[in-house]
Amino acid sequence: MLQIKNLRVIIQNLTILRDISFSVPEGSIVALVGRNGAGKTTTLRSIMGLVKTASGSIELNGTNLILVPTHQRVLQGVGYMPEDRRLISALTVEENILLPTWTSQFGDTNERLSRIYELMPEVKAMASRPGSQLSGGQQKLVALARAMMAGRRVLLVDEPFEGVAPALVERMCDVLRSFQENNLSVLIASSEYQQVERWADDVYVIERGAIMEM
Repeated sequence: MLQIKNLRVIIQNLTILRDISFSVPEGSIVALVGRNGAGKTTTLRSIMGLVKTASGSIELNGTNLILVPTHQRVLQGVGYMPEDRRLISALTVEENILLPTWTSQFGDTNERLSRIYELMPEVKAMASRPGSQLSGGQQKLVALARAMMAGRRVLLVDEPFEGVAPALVERMCDVLRSFQENNLSVLIASSEYQQVERWADDVYVIERGAIMEM
């Protein structure tokens, strides 16, 4: 389980997250929904250690991730798909997917890559293609595959459906459900409530850095 407790983040003297608390149970898909600037991305970046927290805790199966150095959180089984994908255009699709394994030694890299290709055959079909030759939707699929390579316990997915055709949205939902079926957890940040409320197990609404009562 991923448990966020009283998380507060202050950036340049501005309070971005205001003591937010919520949980992502094992094997569930949870959505964090809010407008642009509400604090969704900051929440995900805090979990990954890319943003410094002022107070509170981020626990993954009892381990307080705040005490874990940023570069070691991948070893805790956390995979992250940023909103802007962050693919390296000079690398091939497969090399982009394998990036997390270059800095963290995984003992089952080949098995995980085979599993990803099984779940996402369209990604396997473009494995040798340079990242610079991908469309926006294809980039999102590859970024999701890269996150799954590291995500042994939980996936953090930022705005996966933004600017994506409806057919691709459904395809990405299928992939996320398959991840969930293996008792792994998914936290999605989205600005569209209607896109996630029909299939997420829980939905939290965030406004001005605070979780709102539903």
